[in-house]
Amino acid sequence: MSRVCSLTGKKVMCGNNVSHANNKTKRRFIPNLQNVSFLSDTLGTQVRVRLAASAVRTVEKCGGIDNYLRNACACQLSPKFRKMKKMLEAKASN
Repeated sequence: MSRVCSLTGKKVMCGNNVSHANNKTKRRFIPNLQNVSFLSDTLGTQVRVRLAASAVRTVEKCGGIDNYLRNACACQLSPKFRKMKKMLEAKASN
């Protein structure tokens, strides 16, 4: 399983540990990924995803996964969330 946030696209970055003597050794910056489930009020289903902790806070700030997807640009979403956004829009139009 790749270490990529499915909402924001955050992924592993590389860099250096730098000692006091200015010695540099390679290291990896790994995102804080969590398995989270959100309840979609409009669809009436539970959505399980692997998100970074910062993305979870952003979704909660927006008032849930439904509101976040309504306001998000489709070009920045993963294919799973694009499909969910289309389903939300179809449900809202009916």
